[in-house]
Amino acid sequence: MDAMSPVSDLERANKATVDGLYKALANGDTRKAAGVVGNDLEWWFHGPQNCHHMMRVLTGESSYKEFKFEPRSISVIDDRVIVEGWEGAKVYWVHVWTVNNGTITQFREYFNTWLTITELRPLSWLARHQNSTLWQSQPRDLFKRSLPALMLAM
Repeated sequence: MDAMSPVSDLERANKATVDGLYKALANGDTRKAAGVVGNDLEWWFHGPQNCHHMMRVLTGESSYKEFKFEPRSISVIDDRVIVEGWEGAKVYWVHVWTVNNGTITQFREYFNTWLTITELRPLSWLARHQNSTLWQSQPRDLFKRSLPALMLAM
């Protein structure tokens, strides 16, 4: 999906599901939040070990008030919803949620990590298209510091 492609109804619904999750957590509505997260959520984390903030919130180990996730951008690529945010000069995060029929089934959390999402296609497809990058981190202070970089292939 390139940047000029229209957003489908499914992508709008997926974005609304994830946006609703952040709003429910911000309002302390754990019942609503639990209603969209699958019981067997697959979770993956990259970052400092003391920064598992969202997982602690989702498991009830900490409250949303201890670390407030305020999305600065929300992008959708098919069943993936990418949420990006930063809190001051030292905290940058990206969440990649996979939504299936209104339920979040997978969560990838990147903390203080530069992320590039690329499309994995056969070489013949890539040869006809100039860029396979679907999304790239845009932390506002990146030019001032170095972050480890990861690539997520879709």
